[in-house]
Amino acid sequence: MNLRHVIESQQFTVPLLLELFDRTRRMEAVVARGGTKDYERRIMATLFYRSSTRTRFSFEAAMHRLGGQVLSTENGNEFSSAVKGESLEDTIRILGNYADVIVLRHTEEGGAHRASLVSPVPVINAGEGEGGQHPTQALLDLYTIHRECKTLNGLSVALIGALDVGRTARSLAYLLSKFERVKFWFIAPPEMQVKPDILAYLDKYRVQYELLSDPAKVLPTVDVVYQTRIDRERLQRRDIDLSVYNIDANVLRALKPNAVIMHPLPRSVEIDPAVDADPRAVYFRQARNGLFVRMALLSILFDRE
Repeated sequence: MNLRHVIESQQFTVPLLLELFDRTRRMEAVVARGGTKDYERRIMATLFYRSSTRTRFSFEAAMHRLGGQVLSTENGNEFSSAVKGESLEDTIRILGNYADVIVLRHTEEGGAHRASLVSPVPVINAGEGEGGQHPTQALLDLYTIHRECKTLNGLSVALIGALDVGRTARSLAYLLSKFERVKFWFIAPPEMQVKPDILAYLDKYRVQYELLSDPAKVLPTVDVVYQTRIDRERLQRRDIDLSVYNIDANVLRALKPNAVIMHPLPRSVEIDPAVDADPRAVYFRQARNGLFVRMALLSILFDRE
């Protein structure tokens, strides 16, 4: 796999994705036996300018399971030299002397790309900005779909939530569009609908999609429901009934028996906790898959050197 940095979903070809998935399956076996010491001489730095739970912990757990070491800071705006006005570029140049890979979550869209231009070691984008990308989340999402649906071709996928700023949904759309006969349903309040850049990309590659504000009619037909949060305070109209976007017992009855319900987490009211017991709800398995995918990705970056 020819990777130097992991910045955006568009970097990945289908052969590269399948190679990553093959290694990810092997990492499941590595974790089952307690980990490995194959990368004990490696150090990973996690530099997060925004708080995180799943992404930071899964990256750090991945590095420990590989036998390596971790240097970490969370809320880097407060607990790094950024408080003294140091630029991102200078911080990356320094950290590159101490670590073999830098996992970066930045507040600005394009931050990971800026970092990659000056970094002496690989940079992994762990989420950036409000409407940027989160490629490793998309990779674990795609791997989960691959495991649960047994295919990535011919799927009908509903993406629900604040899609205009949804890093995870945006990144997943880029990845899924690489497979054959995929159709997207983008379901959101009109003012939170997916941005034109995604639609232009899908048009370029002749990927089918439809934009909807009401999920009721389409949910019984889809293979994958990818649910995300909607923050009411962002809505200009306060009278919109957001409950129509939630997944509850009524939605479960309408879904196909083999449908897959996903969520990048954390969730709020958009998925009723009663849904957790349904076998179609895979979001906790999805989160666990993040460990395996990130182990595989780190090992690939280390092995290429």
